Amino acid sequence: MITLLTDFGLTDPFVGMMKGVIAGICPDAHLIDLTHDVPPQDVFAGAFFLERSFRYFPAGSVHVAVVDPGVGTARAPLALEAHGHHFVGPDNGLLSLAARRYRAVRLAQASFFLEHVSHTFHGRDLFAPAAAHLASGVSLARFGPPKKRIVKLSWPKPRKTRRGLSGEIVSVDRFGNLITNLSPALFKLVRRPRLFAGAFVCDQVSPSYGAAPRGAPVAVFGGYGLLEIAARDASAAQLLHLGRGDRVQVVERTTST
Repeated sequence: MITLLTDFGLTDPFVGMMKGVIAGICPDAHLIDLTHDVPPQDVFAGAFFLERSFRYFPAGSVHVAVVDPGVGTARAPLALEAHGHHFVGPDNGLLSLAARRYRAVRLAQASFFLEHVSHTFHGRDLFAPAAAHLASGVSLARFGPPKKRIVKLSWPKPRKTRRGLSGEIVSVDRFGNLITNLSPALFKLVRRPRLFAGAFVCDQVSPSYGAAPRGAPVAVFGGYGLLEIAARDASAAQLLHLGRGDRVQVVERTTST
């Protein structure tokens, strides 16, 4: 199984070209499009999507991720193994959230690339063929020399405060839902929690988006397994004027409030 995650979109034929290359090398591969709508050049968004998604695929899957504003520069091309999965992509942090413990190599063996490797399309000419060869059973060590260190992105960890937790919004989905970095386990550490996100104040996490009145904000634990601020049949991002990087607070309610 090979998954594809890019910022290419579907207007141009770039994704189709990658699939064609993979089919020519490993025709039995099962290809799954994870997403091709990562915001252009947004490496953190791509890394977040990959980290939240790979665990739902069977062990042995190969994940190709291409959000690569540095294509053609000195940044290294990578293949690595982590958590029983293989990952292929640029060494710009894109793979780092999913692969916190890894065994990595720098892609250097030209026999596993297309004959002509362009300076602008490593997704087709380098990463797709490498993934197809991995899926065909080629061992990781054959692709190039070991790479002990890779570029790592910093995950914004929530901070403990005197009264609770300080977190932040890490993603905004197409519905305008505000995904935070607060997990259920962290949220439970605060007794009688009260959530503050911009003008939104909430004392209860709801079981679903539909638990709120139409147009009203609501707090839920969503599909990413993280706390979200949503709005019933509306965009919480627009309603609350919040976006990625904005702070959220969870504090313990006092007995008088």
